[in-house]
Amino acid sequence: QVRPVESGGGSVEAGGSLRLACAASGITASRDCMAWFREAPGKEREGVAATYAGGGRTLFADSVKGRFSMSRDNAKSTLYLQMNRLEPEDTAMYYCAAATGPGCLVTLRAENTYPYWGQGTQVTVSS
Repeated sequence: QVRPVESGGGSVEAGGSLRLACAASGITASRDCMAWFREAPGKEREGVAATYAGGGRTLFADSVKGRFSMSRDNAKSTLYLQMNRLEPEDTAMYYCAAATGPGCLVTLRAENTYPYWGQGTQVTVSS
């Protein structure tokens, strides 16, 4: 059973940084897929970043390129999302999603891609 659990959200001023963590028990293979999504009030869920659990192919949304990065601690089955130069537009609930391989897709699409989702962690950026 794969159970992503997010942590690390909070409130920061614009220009600040946060690091989110996704501990995903059951994600053990290098070709499993993991991703970060976010959802702001009144907006559709948006893909932020995605990667293989073992590294390799990595995707970032255009809106976060150059500001967000990902890293992994495979011993802890944990994926991190480092968010720098945060903007008020980054305010949202952030979700970790996962899929087990082989054949899972590293994608920023949420529909019919990742069967496992966490409960989310709130990020609030004030101007």
